[in-house]
Amino acid sequence: MDTHHETVLVVEDDIQIQNFICYALKNEGFTYFAANNGQSALSKLVSEHIDILLLDLGLPDFDGMEVVRKLRTWSDIPVIVISARDQDKEKAAALDGGADDYLTKPFSATELMARIRVSLRHYYRQGNHEPQAVFMAGDLQMDLSKRLVRLEGHDVHLTPMEYDLLAFFFKNMGKVLTTGSIIRKIWGVGYGTDTQALRTLMAGLRRKIEKNPAKPRYIMTEIGIGYRLADE
Repeated sequence: MDTHHETVLVVEDDIQIQNFICYALKNEGFTYFAANNGQSALSKLVSEHIDILLLDLGLPDFDGMEVVRKLRTWSDIPVIVISARDQDKEKAAALDGGADDYLTKPFSATELMARIRVSLRHYYRQGNHEPQAVFMAGDLQMDLSKRLVRLEGHDVHLTPMEYDLLAFFFKNMGKVLTTGSIIRKIWGVGYGTDTQALRTLMAGLRRKIEKNPAKPRYIMTEIGIGYRLADE
């Protein structure tokens, strides 16, 4: 068993699921706290050093997203929502509301640990004092300082908008980005919610960086939610 220095807060009112998660964390060497309602969760977040939050939405005192909204006023630690709510709109709302990932019940301990590792890696990248200039994903490389993109050692020529889109993915590697967040980033807050332009832009980018755009290796589609740049 490896020992991790990160501390996890598990917020889950179903005691069986809470015990399952805590057991999995213990086996992986994580330190953890547990809470079964929103108020207790907020108290732990204020009084303890928490590195990542695992949060159920259906809490007995108030909705779990209220915890996220309050937390985001003072902290940017990773938040993984764990919920039985499996509607795409609810997943997108949680991600747009400040969560970093969304895991639908039921789930395996293996998947949960993988999501935790990805969220922590992304968080640590953001914590660099110097902005990261060169990003790598497999054979795909992006150098922001030189505005260069290379695939398998060869230059890839992108349009300015394709470049901005890929840079947004690299800066959020491993994180699910909703269509709404991408549209706001690329076209601005006043653009609206029409996704056709995004689909067209994405198709053009994939043709340039994917050997088989129909089976992408780098930018994965999260059906009904958005897209994700593969972290591994």
